[in-house]
Amino acid sequence: MGGPIKGEAAWRYHKATKHSFWSVRLTSHTLDWENQPIPFKLYRGLDPIPLPQQIPTSGVHALKAIATGPSGDGTLDLFTLAGLLHFSAGITKRLRYPGGTVYFRAAACTGALYHIDLYLVCGPLPDLEAGVYHYGPHDHSLRCLRRGDFRPVVAKATGWHPWTSQAPAIVVFASTFWRNAWKYRARTYRHCFWDSGTILANMMAMANSYAIPCRLLMGFVDDEINHLLGLDGRREAALALAVLGEGSPCPQELPTVPTLNVETAPLSKRELLYPEIVGVHEASSLHSAEEVALWRRGFPASSLPPVRGTLFPLHPLPLEQGPTIEEVILRRGSARRFLHRPITLDQLSTIIDRAAAGITWDVTPRQGLCLNALFLLVHAVEGLPAGAYLFRPETRELELLREGGFRKEGEFLALEQALGADASVDFFFLSPLQTVLHHLGDRGYRAAQMEAGIAGGRVYLSAYALGIGATGLTFYDDEVIRFFSPQAAQLEPMFLVATGVPAPRPRTL
Repeated sequence: MGGPIKGEAAWRYHKATKHSFWSVRLTSHTLDWENQPIPFKLYRGLDPIPLPQQIPTSGVHALKAIATGPSGDGTLDLFTLAGLLHFSAGITKRLRYPGGTVYFRAAACTGALYHIDLYLVCGPLPDLEAGVYHYGPHDHSLRCLRRGDFRPVVAKATGWHPWTSQAPAIVVFASTFWRNAWKYRARTYRHCFWDSGTILANMMAMANSYAIPCRLLMGFVDDEINHLLGLDGRREAALALAVLGEGSPCPQELPTVPTLNVETAPLSKRELLYPEIVGVHEASSLHSAEEVALWRRGFPASSLPPVRGTLFPLHPLPLEQGPTIEEVILRRGSARRFLHRPITLDQLSTIIDRAAAGITWDVTPRQGLCLNALFLLVHAVEGLPAGAYLFRPETRELELLREGGFRKEGEFLALEQALGADASVDFFFLSPLQTVLHHLGDRGYRAAQMEAGIAGGRVYLSAYALGIGATGLTFYDDEVIRFFSPQAAQLEPMFLVATGVPAPRPRTL
């Protein structure tokens, strides 16, 4: 685990992959379009198992699906499984242009490079045999990697956590690093959790709409999960487990797990391995059930600085209104331009309320954002002065830190991208990272980034449910800290999402 739970490796990685005004100008990196990786993992010689194309609509309002916790007794069958996978990581739009086709997925991904793959480990389900499967978004099909019930292998890797021991299915999130590192190089490890987080935000909302509990496990023995899926842990690696359903005890007897011998299509002509990614992943890996148990010892409640500014109460809108969760996911996209128009305080309140709803996971039992604080740069919100704000979760209020028009600063903080200035609001998720690493070790870095990614994904969903737009942006790390200091002096930026009134998008087919 990279030493006795101190987090030195993750801290070094985080500092080494920060963006600055000069780092982006002095880089010699250029995109090698002839060597761009393919956007899908393609298995050779494995027959597809087509999933249903006609997926029944849940009819659940998006705002309710995003806010609801994991509960219910819905049935996990081939139709609900197809809905969960399609509306989390499937292809929802195709944009054809002279050079080819762009595939839009259900959830946002850095650079539209889609390096996150989903694997299903399940017992016997209606119309699906027990096995280990890979989900192929390109044809909305499963491919069987192993036949039989391998849930005990997952349960053992999680220290026989009761969620995995009772779940009919577990979805494993994994990254093929090169598909993202082709453009973003070593910074890709951050993106692993941003991009898994936005997919998880969709999956949790869809599971809620089907009344199927969905819980997240970040603690597991990495090598055991990677071996089960045929991943080497260096080029490809498991990141997180989404546990679906309950009340289906897995067998206690462990099956043998021979080495998986399957062939996949090459990603590109050449593939680069970034030592920084391999190093931080290995340092944050767990190697035994005892390490998993030790890692789960808990994260203490963190406190924000005392209130000094004016407080503004939030007014979230009712849950039972607006489009369904499926309609929102199908219309979602990353906004390319924002109009200089305001959103309402009710809309902003609703987005914050959903983003800060919290996660049911093994990191901490507390609800709400636990590893991140939410700072906002408000440019145009009716009924709220423009300025910098801090969300106060204990009272559900916004504290005004500094009043004024900061569109120019918003653009600069967002790596000098105009979207940061043109948006109505910029959402910054900042973590007390050194404290997180002190208590949770190097693996705490995964958790802090993942929480921010899920919250950012909920910003996306909530914004589109309210008829506005959103887009994820990268940032100048230390400049963000300086701008929001002194309140952010001990924090580190994890994720940034801009929201606002979108300009019209090109028509897709």
